[in-house]
Amino acid sequence: MAFTASLFTSCNNNTKTNNDMETSNNLKADMIFPKGDKLENNNFSGTAWLQMLVTNQEAFDMTIGNVTFESGVRNSWHSHPGGQILLCTDGTGYYQEKGKPIQILNKGDVVEILPNVVHWHGATPDSEFTHIAISTKIGLGPAVWLAPVTDEEYNSLKK
Repeated sequence: MAFTASLFTSCNNNTKTNNDMETSNNLKADMIFPKGDKLENNNFSGTAWLQMLVTNQEAFDMTIGNVTFESGVRNSWHSHPGGQILLCTDGTGYYQEKGKPIQILNKGDVVEILPNVVHWHGATPDSEFTHIAISTKIGLGPAVWLAPVTDEEYNSLKK
């Protein structure tokens, strides 16, 4: 019994000590998945990271990735022929469908995006934002990327 209590206390102490430390694989102690690699494309307005979690597209007809947006960063308008699901895991973000107002996203929110709905998502101006992006029925085709979200569109919530 004393050994179990000692082991439990030891594990808890290590967790508290490492909460603010970053590990070599780009994973902070409070993160579920690694941040991944910086995205190098024109579909994001600034720095974002991607860690693919499920890539066996043929077996599952989906991809699942952990996406982190630096504060103020958003992706371009786009759609998914098979739809997309976002599981918000950290920070505060925005989501907007074409012709509708911006929605604020918080940790624990789930967004179900129907096939071919034009939308964008990203971080708020003052918070990094992380979500799990599940692209479904990818056999129907890849994401269709459109125009960048303008500053006026991004800032329209403030009006």
